[in-house]
Amino acid sequence: MALTDTEIKKAKPNKNAYRMSDGGRMYLWVTPSGGKLWRWGYRFQGKEKLMALGKYPAVSLALARERHLEAKKLLATGTDPMALRKVEKTADQVANENSFASIAAEWLEHWQDGKSPRHVESTRRRLDSNILPCLGTLQITEIDAPGIVAMVRTIEARGARDIAKRAMETTASATRSRMVRQHAILREISVPATFSSRVARPTMRGSMRRNYRIFSKRSNSIGEPL
Repeated sequence: MALTDTEIKKAKPNKNAYRMSDGGRMYLWVTPSGGKLWRWGYRFQGKEKLMALGKYPAVSLALARERHLEAKKLLATGTDPMALRKVEKTADQVANENSFASIAAEWLEHWQDGKSPRHVESTRRRLDSNILPCLGTLQITEIDAPGIVAMVRTIEARGARDIAKRAMETTASATRSRMVRQHAILREISVPATFSSRVARPTMRGSMRRNYRIFSKRSNSIGEPL
């Protein structure tokens, strides 16, 4: 029998955990501490699996059923819902790690060695106030010369030409350091021949390669295109 919101709200913890079935192998797992967790049991390639669908009341009965239905549809197409969730989570982590904000934080951590506290703090403020609002959410491969020029000119429009120049130099330094590190990592990667045709090794995209060359040179003036 399907659950109701009233039944869920009235469910009390016992000495031992117990389940309240909602049908289709989805159930609410009530723990001795009073936690109420949505679970769905299923089989994939002959193996029994248990998928977490969220915690009540943050995940309501209606939302748990939606997630259950979506997972069942994936299973029907031959896709393991839990495996797909793991892949998506990994992809999100990689995206976060490759955002300019993440790269800038990593660069600052290494760069600040040997620098005075005042110098480090001024650079940190420059990042937080002038650079990250424009570039922070972008992936490293999305950072290009026109985007940096736009950031620089926005700062210049405030009459802060020196800050604009330093913001460009800081951006170039942080971006260049990641590119150099990626090349070093790529040289260490060894893909077995049996997988070489199926495994895509990370590479620099054209725009990223051009930017590396651009950032390796100093601009004569802020107003010139990068």
